Amino acid sequence: MNYLVGAFKPPCNIFISFADGRSRKQVPLKKENGKTVMVALFQSQESIVGEVVIEPVHRKKVEHNGVKIELLGQIELYFDRGNFYDFTSLVRELDIPGELYERKTYPFEFSTVEMPYESYNGVNVRLRYILKVTISRNYVGNIVEYQEFVVRNYTPPPSINNIIKMEVGIEDCLHIEFEYSKSKYHLKDVIIGKIYFLLVRIKLKNMDLEIRCRESTGSGPNTYVETETLAKFELMDGAPVRGESIPIRLFLSPYELTPTYQNINNKFSVKYYLNLVLVDEEDRRYFKQQEITMYRLLETS
Repeated sequence: MNYLVGAFKPPCNIFISFADGRSRKQVPLKKENGKTVMVALFQSQESIVGEVVIEPVHRKKVEHNGVKIELLGQIELYFDRGNFYDFTSLVRELDIPGELYERKTYPFEFSTVEMPYESYNGVNVRLRYILKVTISRNYVGNIVEYQEFVVRNYTPPPSINNIIKMEVGIEDCLHIEFEYSKSKYHLKDVIIGKIYFLLVRIKLKNMDLEIRCRESTGSGPNTYVETETLAKFELMDGAPVRGESIPIRLFLSPYELTPTYQNINNKFSVKYYLNLVLVDEEDRRYFKQQEITMYRLLETS
């Protein structure tokens, strides 16, 4: 029985490591099995340098048709699970066909890699970057090992950041005006604004401000839209009076937000909205939604 078990184990172990692995920042990454692991963080235009160690088990001979490492950027849509769309694909040949008897180390380098999109784990889509080592073999299956890493890209503060000013009303019943200090926010920003009640003839009992995330994937008949409420902030509890103004101050840092993603590789988009919700005493709900732009600012710490 033990011989059978051993027959299905790969004849060698593969280890992939980054040259600056000890000093490079690590970030949490949620795996498909639900577990979270810490992986290396990169940004576009960085070089990815490291080494691959191949160690035959029990020093047994491993015949192969060559060893290669690939750097892949992939998008997987969950309605088409298992099919990966490669938007970045680089390869380095590490070894020519031959035999391995003992532990061997192969350095690798991918210089100034263009990684235009950020790593993303969504409701219906996943974007990932991996290093993939393949030992090609005849007659028996190839031996493959993966190492995932995360990419985040940073944006300078926008030169133009207009305020948002809107009115919402129900004829002869309700007229309010709301104002947010800007329309573009970084992930650790604060939403500051004000709401003015110009006319109140219906009995309102409360008012909330929500942050909503809308992820759309696919196209045509295979378009899927998921809207998630990430935060709910009570602005008012009780009935307002005419002329009253209510301040808004909502800190974004406690919430798991990403930048706005616009049509990534023609596969998916992620947009954010501020949603103002008014509820009257008969539990009727009134909404006013406004899109905002999120961006990732380089953290100084």
